[in-house]
Amino acid sequence: MATDPFSLFDQWFAEARAAEINDPEAMALATADEMGQPSVRMVLLKGHGPEGFVFYTNEQSAKGEQLAANPRASLLFHWKTLRRQLRIEGMVERVPGAQADIYFA
Repeated sequence: MATDPFSLFDQWFAEARAAEINDPEAMALATADEMGQPSVRMVLLKGHGPEGFVFYTNEQSAKGEQLAANPRASLLFHWKTLRRQLRIEGMVERVPGAQADIYFA
C-alpha cells in the first residue's frame, strides 16, 4: 500500500473508476455556517493532486456562502462496490482567475 496519501488516493480512485457503475467521482461535501450548523450535499470531484481536491460551486449558493463564512470542509467518498470509504478534511480556498467557481478542499 502506498505511504503517500495522494498516491494512495490515485490508486483507490483508479480502482473505483474501474469498479463503480455510477459516479465514482461523487463525494459528500460537509460544510458548516458561521454558527456551526452543519450541512452536507453531494458534489462531483473535478480534479485532484497534491495541492488539493477540486469541486465546483456557485458563490451565491448556501454552500458557497458557508464556505466564505467558514472555510473548512470535509469530503467523503463512498465506493460501495469496493466496500471502501475515504474521508478528507481541511481548509477550502477559492482558486483565482479563470477557474472562478472552483474550490480546493
